Amino acid sequence: MNKLLTVGSFVMLAAFAAACNRAEDPAEVQHDVNAAQTDRAKDVNEARRDTAEDVNKQQQDVNAARQDVREASSEGAYDIAMARAEGDLKVAKESCESLAGTAQKNCKDQAEATYKVAKAQAETLKPHT
Repeated sequence: MNKLLTVGSFVMLAAFAAACNRAEDPAEVQHDVNAAQTDRAKDVNEARRDTAEDVNKQQQDVNAARQDVREASSEGAYDIAMARAEGDLKVAKESCESLAGTAQKNCKDQAEATYKVAKAQAETLKPHT
């Protein structure tokens, strides 16, 4: 009985294996090919769309980073100009201390005037936000 089941199993397995290698109906094959081509086109288009979205997002990030760099550069230039103007004012005022009376006052007034010009020039470097 076991021998009969074993032989029967082999016969059925051989029949299934033979069916696997059997050619499909040409119309069915064409339908499957068309479906596969449609799926491929859909997948490629989706991948292209995703790639375009990713590139666009990265470009926006790059543009924002460039703007951040420009602003940081402007802020830095302003800070440097102001530090220089304030330092020059302190040095000039200290130098004026060696003078007396009207000469000292005129010297300090000149230092303040020079500072105001330098400060105005520095203000032009400030980023506009």
